[in-house]
Amino acid sequence: MSKRLSDVNEYIKANIRTVPDWPHAGIQFRDITPLLQNPKAFRVLIDLFVYRYMGCKIDLIAGLDARGFILGSVLAYELNLGFVPIRKKGKLPFATVEEQYELEYGSATMELHTDACKQGDRVVLIDDLIATGGTMMAGKKLLERLGAVVVEGAVIVDLPELGGSKLVEASGLPVFKVCQFDGL
Repeated sequence: MSKRLSDVNEYIKANIRTVPDWPHAGIQFRDITPLLQNPKAFRVLIDLFVYRYMGCKIDLIAGLDARGFILGSVLAYELNLGFVPIRKKGKLPFATVEEQYELEYGSATMELHTDACKQGDRVVLIDDLIATGGTMMAGKKLLERLGAVVVEGAVIVDLPELGGSKLVEASGLPVFKVCQFDGL
């Protein structure tokens, strides 16, 4: 990694706060709110994603509920692409497909509109963080069920000790990670 990219990654990481014991005891929550509140840091982050994907053959950006919506919608706008929200169960008003998955502290179900993408659409799947990989794997499966090709997952934060990025990469989906936080 070049010195300049390393500096950018450290700059992004420095704008993420850790909230201990939230939402449960023993969880170190990585909060991107300060990053979003800092206009310079937010611009640097979005520019990092834009430069990564501009010129690539991509049809859609899919964002995972809920912070993936923030990143994904801005990225889709900057790249002049459509945006697809992948939501928690019961939040989408039209016909959906669903996928249940495990989190580091429970389980959940994600849904996607049945007309969110079409056969062969090339999609980047984005979220703020990858922990156990359950959310990203659920999003990948939903998009693939509708015929899309998920070309890459993208996150701000990787929590490598929880093994999510390895799980997702083992499924054949590369994951672009801006920074990582070691330890739980």
